[in-house]
Amino acid sequence: MAIEKKLFRDGPYADLFCQGVRVGDTLYMAGQVGTDETGAAPDDLVGQMKCAYAHVETVLAEFGATMDNVVDETWFVTDIDDTMAKVGDLFAARGEIYGKKPEVAQTLVQVVALVDPSFKIEIKCVAVL
Repeated sequence: MAIEKKLFRDGPYADLFCQGVRVGDTLYMAGQVGTDETGAAPDDLVGQMKCAYAHVETVLAEFGATMDNVVDETWFVTDIDDTMAKVGDLFAARGEIYGKKPEVAQTLVQVVALVDPSFKIEIKCVAVL
């Protein structure tokens, strides 16, 4: 049985992977890193998180969705101690992005590294449309 998929490909690696794949009413997003419109990553964790969420919002918009559709997210971070030290600022900024207290399941995972040594966070989400 073939699964019907709707794909969103964007960015410099669009030929290699999709930013989002919709199957039925579920949208699976690739992890989004914290780069700005020039491709540079801010030096600080909060700035990178905001940029990563901006990319999440772009993928959601391609499928007619918003942050309200997100039901699950995973943060991959390279420094758990730095993340926990800034958790208040991170969650305050996250609340601004969601426009309210988020109603999502969340997982926090420390990784050895992300694709670029300057990246501090990658955010992967699942949304129900």
